[in-house]
Amino acid sequence: MSRTAEILIPARLGAGFRWLLASSWSTNLGDGVAAAAGPLLVASLTHDPFLISLAAMMRWAPPLVFGLYAGVLADRHDRRRVVIAANAARVAVLGALTVMLVTGTVSVVVALVALGLLATAEVFADNTATTLTPMLVRRDDLATANARLQTGFITLNQLVGPSIGAALFAVGAMWPFAAQFLLVAAGVLLVSRIVLPAHGRSAAEVRAGVRRDIAEGFRWVVRNPAVRTLVLTILIFNVTFGAAWSVLVLYATQRLGLGAIGFGLLTTVSAVGGILGTGLYGWLTRRVSLGNVMRAGLVIETLTHLALAVTTSAWVAMLIFFVFGAHAFIWHTTSITVRQRAVPARLQGRVTSVNTIGVYGGLVVGSAVGGALATHYGVTAPFWFAFAGSAAFVVLLWREMTRIAHADERPQPAGS
Repeated sequence: MSRTAEILIPARLGAGFRWLLASSWSTNLGDGVAAAAGPLLVASLTHDPFLISLAAMMRWAPPLVFGLYAGVLADRHDRRRVVIAANAARVAVLGALTVMLVTGTVSVVVALVALGLLATAEVFADNTATTLTPMLVRRDDLATANARLQTGFITLNQLVGPSIGAALFAVGAMWPFAAQFLLVAAGVLLVSRIVLPAHGRSAAEVRAGVRRDIAEGFRWVVRNPAVRTLVLTILIFNVTFGAAWSVLVLYATQRLGLGAIGFGLLTTVSAVGGILGTGLYGWLTRRVSLGNVMRAGLVIETLTHLALAVTTSAWVAMLIFFVFGAHAFIWHTTSITVRQRAVPARLQGRVTSVNTIGVYGGLVVGSAVGGALATHYGVTAPFWFAFAGSAAFVVLLWREMTRIAHADERPQPAGS
């Protein structure tokens, strides 16, 4: 490998991880393209606000509905095959949608159903793909491996992909979906090259039933103090985050005086901050313990809500979003690494799905709270709520954060 390639993807991570990384980057670019093209397609087919809002719901609902079952499948069956099957289903839906766009037979109902099917298949693909990393790299290399995966998510899914998707849609509605078709298909071919160690479960265990499998995943989380606290932290901080971010478009226009382009810049600046976080992550984790990284992240997120609540300057807000983007990358990478180190291989899928429920459940609850607060008390009220709630939780969890980060170094309870 060249020196640049060695820096980006160290040889010690192994050939299997390089195939996984290439697959992840390809599908993330495709998903980023669709992130812009999906809502644009629905908006081009109807002006009904309710139907347009359903496009967002079609992305948010599947993780809550299918997340737990996706975790069961990941722990029961060959994980590589699950990822291949889920992404192959996405390829089939994208192919059909592209053909209908070419022939002009797409209705708003068809578009919404297609977006829902794509999001559902993505739940199974993403949940299972998360379990592959700890099977391919050593425990001490998980932080580096997850940082590389998150780099692709930030740069391709959040920064580059949406711009490409919007540009392709301007040329023709079929082009972004055709591009995603090719990128996801490439992801299927790349992940098929991975060779995993033996895993899976016996026929007797599989016959135990889906409900019993789900319950086992929940019980493990509840009984493991470190992971239980981590999931609770993610749930609470997504409630506060969801409350503030649910009215972000109103905050940008009414509080900061930004137009559509300025609002888009907030996301772009945050993604650029995430890129900074990717560059600093290795240096940071070599010098600072994961526990202190997590403590600092919670403080930064809490202060972000406070700073946005008090500022009226668009330029100050841009700086805040830049710092927040770096924090979001570092926090997410660290939390994944801590969870993967602590959770037994046979439970990775189910514990990941419990975590997913915490993420999206918090966002849904937070969005409802934020909307209500903004309606009755103004557009900054959700940010004040987010600051107060986050600050209280930081105080309660301050001592626990170091225990979370290093819990995997202690012996696990019997039966784990």
